[in-house]
Amino acid sequence: MEFTIGSLELNRSNPSHLGTAPLIDSVGKATNAPVEKSKGSFENYLLAAVEELNGQQAAVGKMQEQLITDPDSVDIHDVTIAMAKAQMSLNLAQTVIDRVITGWNDLSQTR
Repeated sequence: MEFTIGSLELNRSNPSHLGTAPLIDSVGKATNAPVEKSKGSFENYLLAAVEELNGQQAAVGKMQEQLITDPDSVDIHDVTIAMAKAQMSLNLAQTVIDRVITGWNDLSQTR
């Protein structure tokens, strides 16, 4: 399909990219089911991510406590891996928050 906008031409090789063609399911058959809108907002996704991060931190705390009180019941390698995962998640969250704040500040300064 070709579209012309002024002197600009857009060529699309896949009609589903236009949004007007039927959807193709995983088997390769065309379906007429509409695209399901996301039911959650950005706020809900953000809160869920923070809750998951908090859960990871709490799980690490419980594993550390268990390691101190009953060292034979938990493997030190599992504790180390859980701590590394929680630290990586925390670093990622901090990076995302910093970039969102930087982006917001850039947007507010360009007004």
